[in-house]
Amino acid sequence: MRMRYVRVLVTELAAARKFYAQILGLDILWEHENKAIGFDLGPVLIVEDVSSEEDRKERDLAGRYVGCSIEVEDIQATYSELVAKGVHFTAPPEKQEWGGTLAHFEDAAGNLLTLVG
Repeated sequence: MRMRYVRVLVTELAAARKFYAQILGLDILWEHENKAIGFDLGPVLIVEDVSSEEDRKERDLAGRYVGCSIEVEDIQATYSELVAKGVHFTAPPEKQEWGGTLAHFEDAAGNLLTLVG
């Protein structure tokens, strides 16, 4: 088994596209009819629009803690770079008891993701 896809739900796909492509610098692998975009993050990060009336049950899942940790080489440098680009972090990177360092940040839809170093 292996992780292949991670889904992040958003209500404004254009804002999410800008955030993940331009601010985070992820490569776009594919786009599907203004409904979803696949970004290269090891596994494919699927950013899916749930703004339509038919998606109303999933809409409440946008803007929440995602449980997706993105590993970076230098967490302090990445944190500083993203803060300079206007990314909102809940707190600066913090060393964890298990040895890693974490920093939680919000995407354009308010989804909470994690940097890990």
